[in-house]
Amino acid sequence: MEQYCAYQERSHYQVEQKLRDMRMIPDAVDMIVLHLMKEGFLNEERFAKAYVSGKFRYKQWGKQKIIQGLKQHRIHPNLIQKALQEIDNEAYNETIQALIAKKKKDYAKEQPYKRKQKIIRYLYQKGYSYDSFSDLLNE
Repeated sequence: MEQYCAYQERSHYQVEQKLRDMRMIPDAVDMIVLHLMKEGFLNEERFAKAYVSGKFRYKQWGKQKIIQGLKQHRIHPNLIQKALQEIDNEAYNETIQALIAKKKKDYAKEQPYKRKQKIIRYLYQKGYSYDSFSDLLNE
């Protein structure tokens, strides 16, 4: 399990799930998770920050989709908010602008109304809230 956690950041939920899949008894699961936490292999805050930065930088996910992903990993809401502060607002807006520009090219032959609807749908799917992109879309 140390190797499993050293390979990449893992949430407690992922580790517990892996141990259950190995058919470990609950007491053993608790002991192993505690050991991994003591030795620094398992840290929820570190996992949350790595998850946020990875999903934002590489997959260009918005905050809403990142929050949902962290909730699926059963991360505490306070840690989610703390990790989301790692996203620079300027970089967030630049990412939205880049996604809008890309989709405007992709849908250049569409009628303006349909193009705008498709871009909005795409941004929602990526996890961006309407408040975060409405001004940028109308520019």
